[in-house]
Amino acid sequence: MPKLETYKKQAKQLLRWHRDGNYSVGGRIRQLLRYRRLTDREALALDFKLAEAQEIIALEAGYDSWLALKSAVEDTSPQPPAAPESVQLDAARPVLFVRNVQVAAEYYRDRLGFRIDFLHGHPPFYGSVSRDGATLHLRFVHEPVLIMERAREEELIMAFVETRNVKALYAEYVAAGVELAQKLTKQAWGGTDFIVRDLDGNTIAFAG
Repeated sequence: MPKLETYKKQAKQLLRWHRDGNYSVGGRIRQLLRYRRLTDREALALDFKLAEAQEIIALEAGYDSWLALKSAVEDTSPQPPAAPESVQLDAARPVLFVRNVQVAAEYYRDRLGFRIDFLHGHPPFYGSVSRDGATLHLRFVHEPVLIMERAREEELIMAFVETRNVKALYAEYVAAGVELAQKLTKQAWGGTDFIVRDLDGNTIAFAG
């Protein structure tokens, strides 16, 4: 909060601008209900006092009166600086590029068990789908960003989803006829995963 001296200087400056005929003060003077109907010219013709300038400064600072502002400032004792908050990253949101956001979102909902969080635009050009703690964003592109054949050859993965009971999820997707880029596999690093390919060729790895 600024010191009282700062507010006093602002009030004196407002009074000085009024005396100098600065039309910018008209709107500020109209903040006082008794002057709300004045034109700028009429506002500059007022016998404007320092007390009224202080009243306006108090209103702009969020107080009903200069006395209320003064009391609040004088009652505020210096506080020690707050300790800086530690940096912490929250969840990541992979963005998948798709040819039709509406169709892609419905695929994730109907075939992969996600819910549609939002679709933005008419027709949608951006959206979000999620299941439990996993969220994927969908973005419309006119042309594929990746060459799909090269992506298949390089076994590119667009998103990893950590999954509890990955075997049960795999069985769910197999029963739903979801296209798999990789079957359920025990990996050398100790985990078990499988990879799904969506309608646009994006590959999502579900790992447990």
